[in-house]
Amino acid sequence: MRPIRRPSSQAAGGGRRRRNSPVLAAVALVSALALTATACESGDATADGEASASATASGSGTDDGKFKIPDDIRDRLREHGIDIDKWKNGAWKNWDRDDWLREANEYINPIIEGLWNPDRMREAEEPDQGVDEGEIAEDQGVTDATPDPVQAQAVPPSYHANVPTSGKVFFDSPEGSAVCSATVVKDPAHPGKSNLVWTAGHCVHAGKKGGWYRNIAFVPSYNDDGKPVAELENATREDVAPYGVWWGDWAQTSDQWIEQGGSTGGDGAPYDFAVIHVTPEKGSGGKSLEEVVGSALPVEFKAPAVPQVKSVTAIGYPAAKPYDGQKLYRCEDRPGRLSVIASDPTMYRIGCTMTGGSSGGGWVATGSDGKPALVSNTSIGPVTSGWLAGPRLGGVAKGVYDSVSKKFAGR
Repeated sequence: MRPIRRPSSQAAGGGRRRRNSPVLAAVALVSALALTATACESGDATADGEASASATASGSGTDDGKFKIPDDIRDRLREHGIDIDKWKNGAWKNWDRDDWLREANEYINPIIEGLWNPDRMREAEEPDQGVDEGEIAEDQGVTDATPDPVQAQAVPPSYHANVPTSGKVFFDSPEGSAVCSATVVKDPAHPGKSNLVWTAGHCVHAGKKGGWYRNIAFVPSYNDDGKPVAELENATREDVAPYGVWWGDWAQTSDQWIEQGGSTGGDGAPYDFAVIHVTPEKGSGGKSLEEVVGSALPVEFKAPAVPQVKSVTAIGYPAAKPYDGQKLYRCEDRPGRLSVIASDPTMYRIGCTMTGGSSGGGWVATGSDGKPALVSNTSIGPVTSGWLAGPRLGGVAKGVYDSVSKKFAGR
């Protein structure tokens, strides 16, 4: 989540821990309200146990777990001056402006087998982003009183048994390895066999001053047994990713996020959502993500107006203190309204003590058919914690969702 930061004189103790990575420039923006990207946490871009050279690009898995780079992917890489072998051997760390693809149709994410090992997953942190308090005006007429904090409750293990659609999205940014929360959602083009994941736009694309992040992968039911950090230090990949690592072979966010979103936090937040189509790093026996995890949530694009929503539950892996990013939590509250910019859609806001690391996590409420549905995702919240805000999903969100579904409809 992109947190809301207090003035620098009040921010002591509100900052988030860093491991080996340089702090984002946005961290220096200790202005009044640091709308922080809830779930993205950045670590060191140089990891121990770097990816094996046998890694391949995204595509259909074969029985031996290897992948063939589709010709269209290879050609698109060449068009941008990217050599796939050099990319796999570390060239992806080159974040020169000319090499940072940013347009909506430029997403490329070759699989690097073994890159996301347990240490790299555990050490991924959230990039902080801030915004001035003046950017959230009090006189817009669509912002309700700040909600009382709701204490986040730990989801009992196993997570797969209790919230099978939840997981983590890992990716690499110029500041290092990073992480967000995400949700498996249904695919209208493939009923019962979805490979779609819903998360925040800032978990896949840097917004107006950057481009697509790299090495984007989804891990459903991360740390399914809820093991403490001490035990995870010697964990195997199967311990932290019992249902596999699924790489994004396509991602899409809103044009508004690409054009407006940025490290100052509130910009573009009402359009801060994304859909990722994934493929398994290793063979999944021909099963889709939905079949492997056993569930997928429908997405509700016609949820009632904010005052009519009785209750919503936000789910995610908070990483900033007092949390450590390794366990799944949830908050339930009746949403109020938050307006960042008068001309943009009003956002949902709930009381919740989850911190950075929960960005992109799904917000679940009763859908129009009376069954649970995804109605939003965590986007912003205060550095000191206390509440979260997420975009209302309307026509723009449906357009992103439908576009990704249709892209893979015949495959």
